[in-house]
Amino acid sequence: MPRINKTIILILLTVISSIFLLFQLYYYKEYFSSKNGADISGFKGSYSMEDSVHWMNENIHHEESTGSELTCKYLCAPRDFTTFALLDKFWKNEVFLKKEAEEEGFQWMELSGKDPRLAGMDGLSGTEIPLHYIFKLQNHAIHLVVFYERSGNFLWHGQLRLKQNADKKFVHFRKLQFGRYPGAFNKSELHLASIDGLEIHVPKEIANFLEEVSHSRFVECRYKEARMFYQVYPEDTSQDAMEFKKKAKDLLHRAAKILNQQDVPFWLSSGTCLGWFRQCNIIPYSKDVDLGILIKDYKADIITAFQRAGLPLKHKFGKEEDSLELSFQAADVKLDIFFFYEEDDYMWNGGTQAKTGKKFKYIFPKFTLCWTEFLELKVRVPCKTLPYVEANYGKNWEIPVTSWDWKSSPANVQENGIWPIGDWDEVIQIH
Repeated sequence: MPRINKTIILILLTVISSIFLLFQLYYYKEYFSSKNGADISGFKGSYSMEDSVHWMNENIHHEESTGSELTCKYLCAPRDFTTFALLDKFWKNEVFLKKEAEEEGFQWMELSGKDPRLAGMDGLSGTEIPLHYIFKLQNHAIHLVVFYERSGNFLWHGQLRLKQNADKKFVHFRKLQFGRYPGAFNKSELHLASIDGLEIHVPKEIANFLEEVSHSRFVECRYKEARMFYQVYPEDTSQDAMEFKKKAKDLLHRAAKILNQQDVPFWLSSGTCLGWFRQCNIIPYSKDVDLGILIKDYKADIITAFQRAGLPLKHKFGKEEDSLELSFQAADVKLDIFFFYEEDDYMWNGGTQAKTGKKFKYIFPKFTLCWTEFLELKVRVPCKTLPYVEANYGKNWEIPVTSWDWKSSPANVQENGIWPIGDWDEVIQIH
């Protein structure tokens, strides 16, 4: 049998493979063009990138074949907008995406900003990253929101903010509902779904993702101000201070895990909140970790959950309807949980002096909660943090105070009567 030239065989295989690939590409283009119509066909390139589309479509609107009405799926946004969200991993194919969009007749606009993941005490990098893309075709626009993974094991997207030289007439930006503020989301397991005949990845628990949208607002730590603070008040790098910071970080992570498992929302309060806001760090001389919880979110199982996790109850003051406060002990670091009560025009938490039964009240302006990243943890803080901090620590909150009396030092403290002696067994429990 004659010997077959290997080179000829290789050439034949290459030619056949190339023809097959070209056929696939042609079929792919014709299929999606006829299947999906002009309004979304320009976005098909993103779906073809197997390692690039790792996140979800957040709002989907599809114009029916009649062109007479739009069907809203998941979140309802303005009729002339479609919003997609993608993990930043797809930007390795950014050039391909833009080229595909242009070939389909789309105009596009990129909105970028500085990468917050490169921020730190050493300064903010000037590196910019794409945050949002707007693709426009006739009267329809596609809003592409880019999600980035943060060290706190969550997803973040930047604010939709136009630069001075941006074309404000490109689309009706006020109609874009997603991205008015930076946002933080839990990572979600994805699965492939068919939506209007188009296969796309969506969160497996779609209801959980949609529930997060309304309270996803995110605020960054103020690194610039923190650097200025440390220029005036050099950081304590003693062994004791560094050990306390490590223990406090570990305790905060443990407490967050327990409360998250209990579905109890909480936020950084008192000295821990001041440390985040003023210096992006734990205050080493505070000697404890402080958290806030709305009294309406209190669960009796909280105490049991902490004890099971190896954090015994140190004291319990007050009662659910008045001035409740819990304290848990972890080695030589204490965790204080203050429960907040809401009145018509203010919020407050209580305090109790164990030896006298005296009650104290700490008044705060009403606030809402935002997410932030602190010590590699996604955690809540009051959105308007300055009024919260000023209420507790006064106008001179930027000046460190190492000697602090919880009964008299806070700017917002006031006496609130005394517990009847007959109630002491219930409202003053020390373990």
